[in-house]
Amino acid sequence: MVIKMSRPLHRGVPAIRVTSSSNGLLDSQVKEQTEKEELDRNQSSHRFPFWSLFSDNSPLTKYDATDNGFASDPFIVGTPRSRHRLTILLLKSSLVVIVILALTGSFWWTLSISTSSRGHIFHSSRRLQEQLVSDLWDIGELSFGTSRMKEIEFCPGELENYIPCFNVSENLDSGFSDGNEYDRVCRQRSRQNCLVLPPMNYKIPLRWPTGRDIIWVANVKITGQEVFTSGSLTKRMMMLEEEQISFRSASLMFDGVEDYSHQIAEMIGLRNESNFIQAGIRTILDIGCGYGSFGAHLFSEQILTICIANYESSGSQVQLTLERGLPAMIGSFSSKQLPHPSLSFDLLHCARCGIDWDKNDGSFLIEVDRVLRPGGYFVWTSPLINVQSSLRNKEKQKRWNFVRDFAENLCWELMSQQDETVVWKKTSKKTCYNSRISGSGPSICSKVQDVEFPYYRPLQNCIGGMHSRRWVPIEERATWPSRSNLNPSELALYGLHLDELNEDTANYRIIVRNYWSLLSPLIFSDHPKRPGDEDPSPPYNMLRNVLDMNARYGGLNAALLEARKSVWVMNVVPTTGPKYLPLILDRGYFGVLHDWCEAFPTYPRTYDMVHAEGLLSLESSQHWRCTMLDIFTEIDRMLRPEGWIIIRDAALLIDSARVLTRRLKWEARVIEIESNNDERLLICQKPFFKRQPS
Repeated sequence: MVIKMSRPLHRGVPAIRVTSSSNGLLDSQVKEQTEKEELDRNQSSHRFPFWSLFSDNSPLTKYDATDNGFASDPFIVGTPRSRHRLTILLLKSSLVVIVILALTGSFWWTLSISTSSRGHIFHSSRRLQEQLVSDLWDIGELSFGTSRMKEIEFCPGELENYIPCFNVSENLDSGFSDGNEYDRVCRQRSRQNCLVLPPMNYKIPLRWPTGRDIIWVANVKITGQEVFTSGSLTKRMMMLEEEQISFRSASLMFDGVEDYSHQIAEMIGLRNESNFIQAGIRTILDIGCGYGSFGAHLFSEQILTICIANYESSGSQVQLTLERGLPAMIGSFSSKQLPHPSLSFDLLHCARCGIDWDKNDGSFLIEVDRVLRPGGYFVWTSPLINVQSSLRNKEKQKRWNFVRDFAENLCWELMSQQDETVVWKKTSKKTCYNSRISGSGPSICSKVQDVEFPYYRPLQNCIGGMHSRRWVPIEERATWPSRSNLNPSELALYGLHLDELNEDTANYRIIVRNYWSLLSPLIFSDHPKRPGDEDPSPPYNMLRNVLDMNARYGGLNAALLEARKSVWVMNVVPTTGPKYLPLILDRGYFGVLHDWCEAFPTYPRTYDMVHAEGLLSLESSQHWRCTMLDIFTEIDRMLRPEGWIIIRDAALLIDSARVLTRRLKWEARVIEIESNNDERLLICQKPFFKRQPS
């Protein structure tokens, strides 16, 4: 098998300085940096990581981690004589002493300087320290010869759709069955530190909104037979052509999505789906979404619909939905709670989603109740609901009666039932639970059981969310888009002041403007227009799926929407960081809790841009439970070819990260931030490596 790059990548300026108020890159700045770029590239290609000087000469395992958590590969050194080995050891020891003395002396010397001049001298001292690190890299090369950090290898072809933590065969061997073999199980060695190549005939997706309606067949794992035999209503609303799957059709089945949405609105008591916002409905969790057609239709009404579906080895709903530029992630109601806080969504939707809600003693319905906001809606479409069919089939009638009675014991109000669709409304009053007949329905969770931030905990048989201070009916919340600006009383629930949120919003306005200014010339100089693309119009829809790995308050999401960028953001709150995920959800955005030492529940090549601010600092404060290489290979797996990575963090961490980018074959450039000399930007692009026939 031969691997080649599809085209030479456009290289940006490796050391650009941007101010906090800059609006773009000037051509003159780029020209001034050209010589510096070439010098930096030549120097960096002949350097060793600083920490390799202090490792012993014993062979390392494939992905051993150093003291500060960075992964390093073994260096091929040979077998020196005892005298030579002693000389190298003395050289290393001398270097350690020199470094300690130099840094200690620099520290005490800085303290002795008057306060008025200390700032200027500190920066000069820091430059000297950085030069010292550079010199040590060069000395390391002299000590160890010409060995370099080995590039990460490409994964075998059978892993082109590989998702760690979803290994059906291992789950079966471990005794999982009855659908639980498709559950997420993250074992210690479930990760593959290799680079996942795209399928043979992979093509860059079309820009939004064209890409919403037309995707390339080769980009997804589905066959024509699977297209035509799909049972879901929304799955059938697609046409298979020679190289494309089209979701644009004048057929009655396509028009059925609009009619179906209109029917749901009427059953809720609204005129049509355009009134969802006025009724307090902004975020929808679509369970077993088909290929996202329901959410695609509601997008024009400013409704944010996120698709969750089980892991599928082929014909994946999640993969196709993301390929269309629509929100989706792998999730299930099989045995564990979803990684979302209680009271997160305004409406949950299930149209022939394949879940037997009457199974498992009703625990699946209890999980729906947990993530549903007070006053929220549960919409279920199933042949089981059809009255005439149920009367003829006693088993169906029994199952339907169980779901209907269980929903009543959850304090859900049956609003309407038409044909195969039923709509329930969750109660807005806690007193309803006390008025139930004793012993009927599930009990209320205790404070110990009622965990606000469950992370794949086992399903519970008690009603959760009752102890949350966020128990606010959707009718009493501000409607979108006012909802994104929480009032002081709402912010007080998270220990925040209005000034803090306003400052975060203002900072991200500037950050997004700078990101767009940096990326625009790079993207459009590479390919201003691809074959089949429509002419891009403002605001230039060059990105669609965005992943924010450390979202904090959702500031990046807010700034992108305010700037009218046609993107959606997967806001991720790390399990090791501050728990602001409920705040993000209450603002009308989508978010999920995740541990970045585990694989994210998505298919490869599903995001156009990955953003991480402060994530490396956060993980280093946790003593690097996993390596930086582990995190970066996971980013590479999720990122589409020609996708972008933007990392903002402490300068020393960025310098270390840039070294790893060479192993991952990313095109990297470091940007200095004039307003904050302690931080830097690392902007990388993932190359498009095409798989060639063997």
